[in-house]
Amino acid sequence: MDVRPRDIDERSIEACAGSIDATQTDQRSLPLLLTVHDVATLVRTSRGGIYAMIARGHLPGVVRVRRRVLVRSDDLLHWLGQKSTPSPERIRR
Repeated sequence: MDVRPRDIDERSIEACAGSIDATQTDQRSLPLLLTVHDVATLVRTSRGGIYAMIARGHLPGVVRVRRRVLVRSDDLLHWLGQKSTPSPERIRR
């Protein structure tokens, strides 16, 4: 029997990508571990770009299970929250 992990709903990733701030993101909508495809969709880049970030050690929360590469969603969202900069509208207020 071939057991495949549950694919993440594209709408839940897009909802989280719209508001990357870790304090505002509903982390319950994302699974604990994300695949490289899920991370690429969330960050809006290619899978090759994610693999390059992993190889350089730039992406936090990387977990390797045999040949699979997974990323902890809470570490990724926290890291993205630290990398974000305020928009010019937020600075003026």
